[in-house]
Amino acid sequence: MKGILKYQSSLITLLFIVSCMLFFTKCINNEKNKSATATVTAYSDYAGSASCASCHKAIAESHANTAHFHTSELASAKNIKGSFDTGKNTFAYNTMEMIAMEKADSGFYQVAYVNGAEKKRERFDITIGSGTKGQSYASWVGNKLVQLPITYFTSAGEWSNSPGYPNKIAFNRPVTSRCLECHATYAEKISAPEKEPEEFDQRRIVLGVDCEKCHGPAAEHVKYQTQNPNEKIAKFIINPASFSRQQNLDMCALCHGGRLQKTKPSFQFKAGDKLPDYFAIDTVGRDINSIDVHGNQFGLLAASKCFKMSTTLTCNTCHDPHKNEKGNDSLFSQRCMSCHNDSHKDAVTCKMTNDLGSKTISTHCTACHMPEQPSMAIAVLLQGKNTPAAALMHTHLIKNYPEETQKILALLKEKSTH
Repeated sequence: MKGILKYQSSLITLLFIVSCMLFFTKCINNEKNKSATATVTAYSDYAGSASCASCHKAIAESHANTAHFHTSELASAKNIKGSFDTGKNTFAYNTMEMIAMEKADSGFYQVAYVNGAEKKRERFDITIGSGTKGQSYASWVGNKLVQLPITYFTSAGEWSNSPGYPNKIAFNRPVTSRCLECHATYAEKISAPEKEPEEFDQRRIVLGVDCEKCHGPAAEHVKYQTQNPNEKIAKFIINPASFSRQQNLDMCALCHGGRLQKTKPSFQFKAGDKLPDYFAIDTVGRDINSIDVHGNQFGLLAASKCFKMSTTLTCNTCHDPHKNEKGNDSLFSQRCMSCHNDSHKDAVTCKMTNDLGSKTISTHCTACHMPEQPSMAIAVLLQGKNTPAAALMHTHLIKNYPEETQKILALLKEKSTH
């Protein structure tokens, strides 16, 4: 009898332990689910960069002049870079087919003509790209966004065939959420996960790469600070200045890290998150010569000796995201010299200093060690041409380029003789 009671007591104890384990497991899972739900970003979480300007006027005005800010905007006469003037507003594929850029009371359109007869027209709704190198356009077709077939190519100052399109009339290239993730701050997808092309809520898009792309959705921050104007410590906002090196790199690599394969929906990654939690990262590596100068600047930087020898170098070491510094080679060269000088421990100084002098060297770092190279990712067919014209961009693979150095030397010599 005692044995039976002892057995029953042990069985009850075991059942109690199992029940507790199941209960706590369920609680833990619930907490995980709550946590995952809490991190999902929605349109209502965003305040818009105009809200930032009331407290951060100088920074907001400065950032409004950057390529990031203008990388997507509502299409307008001010924002569209190409010409609509007669004689400058067409792109002919051949003697029979052409597309004309036309202005109407209802907006701006790309209109396809075959043998002079109109076949299709779609409106310019969103500009994609600041126009520094070029500018593409997206049109709403219902709740879908479609890339228009004609792009403006800045270096040539003319209309061109859009990257990714065949050299014939077509209006069928969808703009995906992953495209928008790098050219906008937020876009709300409304179609089912497996449905393609994706659909978006036209009223719930935050265009441009604005303040909230790097500082996080700010609606709660704006509400709190407005209600507590004397609070000096910023609440409910992300400050990248406090990031680790990897957090800083991940923030920029989201869009400048190549063709990342997402494992979670677009726009869920926020500054400060770990990129591998949202994307499948290539751990095998790629041939450095296969990395294009546009789109994967981080891949090139990471392969550079400068980056490998440093424990602190990030994109923000050289780039101020609040300012338009494009084309200011002298400024970037000075940032190189902040490390590459005789007073900096273990720094490698330029071997051409004695030949050219420190003043000349300090303004030509990027020209010699980060020269402009053609990008096949931004290569377009200009009218009447058979080979693509490529945009030139500074490479982020920092190293010696002897042929570029010789060009600089020849140019400087030529200037000195005049």
